Amino acid sequence: MSASPGLFDTHAHLHDPWIGDDLPEVMARAREAGVERIVTIGCSLEDSRNALAVAEQYDHVWATLGVHPHDAKDWNAEIESEFQRLAAHPKVVAIGEIGLDFYRNLSPHDDQYAAFTAQLALADELNLPVVIHSRDAHEECYGVLSEWAARRRREAPIGVIHCFSGDADLAHRYHDLGFLISFAGPVTYPKNHALREAAKSLPLDAIVVETDCPYLSPQPRRGKRNEPANVRFTAEQIAEVRGESVDVVAEQSAFNALGLFRI
Repeated sequence: MSASPGLFDTHAHLHDPWIGDDLPEVMARAREAGVERIVTIGCSLEDSRNALAVAEQYDHVWATLGVHPHDAKDWNAEIESEFQRLAAHPKVVAIGEIGLDFYRNLSPHDDQYAAFTAQLALADELNLPVVIHSRDAHEECYGVLSEWAARRRREAPIGVIHCFSGDADLAHRYHDLGFLISFAGPVTYPKNHALREAAKSLPLDAIVVETDCPYLSPQPRRGKRNEPANVRFTAEQIAEVRGESVDVVAEQSAFNALGLFRI
């Protein structure tokens, strides 16, 4: 890989069934688009194992371990023990995605809080950053993370707010806690002015980019399956609103991600 990093898709689901047997072609298109590194995200015990299996296939892919708030009701000591074991793998770079989702409420709120705080404690134990999911729970999630960040021993960045969906004020408050802010395809949607304002107002060393593929395709590919090659559209949108070149945004966001995940 080059000394100056290319695009880094910090949040993908390469092991999702929607990609399936197309993975080799998806990965080839990512390379052609200048995507040099990808993190594929675990959302349950089985999903985390699948993420790690994909990461083992590709030198430039890493994995996370986590139980998503949708599956928080399934969190238990056995999963925690297995995550502790899997975290010894050199391709595991974070705990996540974890957090709160009060939009779909597929797990009771009490279970979401319990799984969230337990996995934050696990990240402390393993000295790993966290990948945070927050939907329709902005202040609730911020409250949990502000208390955790105050006790966190790891130097910043301590984690990333995945697919950020708040406003500029919230983005800056999270950055003050030690988090990076990740922008995905929605920053390219015509009506998402608040997201573009957040991307414009943050310092560039606070920003990373992602696809969340195969979901949330950017505007030029909306309605189609998303894939890592499309992260360039997000970087281009951020560059446009900031008045900077896409190469500068791609390079700095990649450096930010390298520091976050200790790659």
